[in-house]
Amino acid sequence: MTPTRFRYFQPTELIFGAGSLDRTGEMVAKHGSRCLIVSGPARHAFVDIYRRVKASLDEHGIAYEHFDGVVPNPTTDCVTEGATLARSFAADVVLGVGGGSSMDVAKAIAVEAVHDGSAWDYLFFRDTQPTERTLPIVTITTTSGTGSQVTQVAVISNPRESTKSALYHELLYPRTSIIDPELVESAPKDVTATTGFDIFCHAFESYIHVGNAPYTDLMALEAMRLVAAYLPRAVQDGGDKEARERLAWADTLAGLCIANTGVTLPHGIAMTIGG
Repeated sequence: MTPTRFRYFQPTELIFGAGSLDRTGEMVAKHGSRCLIVSGPARHAFVDIYRRVKASLDEHGIAYEHFDGVVPNPTTDCVTEGATLARSFAADVVLGVGGGSSMDVAKAIAVEAVHDGSAWDYLFFRDTQPTERTLPIVTITTTSGTGSQVTQVAVISNPRESTKSALYHELLYPRTSIIDPELVESAPKDVTATTGFDIFCHAFESYIHVGNAPYTDLMALEAMRLVAAYLPRAVQDGGDKEARERLAWADTLAGLCIANTGVTLPHGIAMTIGG
């Protein structure tokens, strides 16, 4: 029998459950007093979320600026715009609110705002890597699928090079992640379905990865089971609170898996198609 050896690492504090959004100020205050909120534009479903986030920050005496220029498949230009605001505001903590794009941009801003050059200069395969100056990151996820709230990865695109790539560093793990299943209830059916498949793919790719381990296998199998059991219900009825909660947990489990094992070929293909 071959001895089992593996490393598992996860430094992110998880605040999970309905109503957790209202603890935003409490969580951000652990890491700073000048917060850059990073999100997409304020669509109808998000207006109340942003209002509650800002009210909670106000309650805890935290100054903030709001960068709402995140776009799907975020670009280096988007990151630089946010990092410029972070520097001018002297932000000492970055709060990503939204799906994977918003959380990934928050991570990249946390690097670019305090380092020379752009975030693109710190991709995972380069000699130059982020330092301890990287701003602390807090995330609030509004989808169940990307797992970015518990990973050390930020995926961005460089339109000048027609390339999509990633920053990958332990300093990009969020210090705290707020996972409030109620925030996902307004997601339309197509978003619910596609992000649900994303959960399953993360878990499956982790399970078959050469870097898998008994601990990640447990989480991957549970995540796949939860998706199979609850994704059809959530697609059928977006207000099904039990289904939304179970998928939010599956998303978290799958994210914890890939943060420790990595992903496989489907993600590489998707990066090319999506870039």
